[in-house]
This record gives sequence, structure tokens and C-alpha cells, in this order.
Amino acid sequence: MRLEIIGLETIPLVNKKEDISKLILKSSQNENVSLENGDIVLIAETLIAKSEGNVILLEDIEASNEAIQIAKKTKKDPKIIQAILNESNEIVALGPDFIITETKHGFVCANAGIDESNIDNGLAKPIPPNPDKSADKIRKKLENILEIEIAVIITDTQGRAFRNGAIGTAIGSSGINPLWVRKGEKDLYGRELQTTEIAVADELASAASLLMGQADEGIPIVIIKGFTPFDTLRNEVCGIQGLIRDKKFDVFRK
Repeated sequence: MRLEIIGLETIPLVNKKEDISKLILKSSQNENVSLENGDIVLIAETLIAKSEGNVILLEDIEASNEAIQIAKKTKKDPKIIQAILNESNEIVALGPDFIITETKHGFVCANAGIDESNIDNGLAKPIPPNPDKSADKIRKKLENILEIEIAVIITDTQGRAFRNGAIGTAIGSSGINPLWVRKGEKDLYGRELQTTEIAVADELASAASLLMGQADEGIPIVIIKGFTPFDTLRNEVCGIQGLIRDKKFDVFRK
């Protein structure tokens, strides 16, 4: 297998109600990158947040007593803490300068995925309210225009338990099953796989993150070509939920 990972470098700063599909088409044409069957289009959630107007004006937030107390422990702005609480189902744990929560989507991550980078001062970006829907809308529009079959994955940068550093993570998907269940297949020695499941959407998101970066790279959209399992994993109805472990199987959270 040979993967080609291409970052679109001519995507402009995005405004509210901007059509991401049109930006992808225009930039790919300008850069001579043709979208083809089996391509994976990965989009940074920052782009989705801005185009959907999904931003938080921090000065409008009134911090609760709970937020103020947590802010003292984490040394974070009480308004940010309140924004995190507003986007969460529950608090999982408190760190020295972060808070781990379960978001309304079911993701367990730091600060409910709220980010203040790559956005104007005084604003913060929560995770899009429905990343699967956002991905689905873009995928269907591109497929209809180009008459091809592709997948779209919305990415975010998140940390991991027991590991330093952050990686690209899939928070929304359309057109592909995000989880590749390989149970029943054979390994190199002919033994049958019993439990193997591959988080392919996360792996693709991590690959794209190498080009997207975290600072001023300015590459919010990446196209991956040559992902041969695409046909096996093609799925037009399932979203990202297949990657979220049921709480009853979460041995670290009781």
C-alpha cells in the first residue's frame, strides 16, 4: 500500500456560512489536486466551527460557583471552565491545569475539546454540535458534483491517557466506517484474530495532523489518497459513534 497525503495550502480564513465544499473544490483545482474515488478528505474542526458560526464569546459567560472553585484548582479562567461545563455531560477528572470531561457527544477529552487557538481574541471554539452531520453534508455535496465516492472526516487534536503529547483524532465522519473490525481474519501464522479492531478514522486523522500542524501552518484540509481498505469500509450511514467505548466497558471510569 502506498498512501499519499496532500495538504491544501490555498484555503483562506473562513467566515460564517462559508461553503466548505466550494473551498475544497476551488483549492484542489488551483493546486492541481484531483478528487477521485476512494479519497479521504480530512477537515480540521476549526474550519467547521468558523463556517457554522459555532464559537463562544467569553465575555458573555457568567461563571457559576462550581466553575470558580474548579478554576482555583486548575488555574484556568472561570469563564473557560464554565464554557467547558456547558459543553459537558459530566466531569471525569481534574488535572493541574486542565479538566477531563465527557462532552455532550460522548467524547472523553480535556477541556471538553474547547480551544482558543487559531481564532480571534475573546473567542473560543467548542466541538461542532454534530460533526457527523457536518461531514455528511460536505461529502454528499462533493460526491454529487464530482460523481465520485469519497469519505470526509472531521479532525480535532486531543491528548491520550498515559501518554504525553497530542495527536489528530476523528470527531466526525461520513462515507466510511471509522472502526475496522478484523475479528475472524488470519494473522501471518494462520491464527484467527479474536478481538482486533482498528480505529482507522483516528489513524487517518493522525496522519493528516502531521501536515495540518498546531500553529501557523494554515493547512486545515488534507486529502489522503491510496487508502486501499476504503472499499471494505465504505459506509454511508454510520458516523463516529462506533469509536466511542460504552461507559460500562470503561474500566478507568466508575
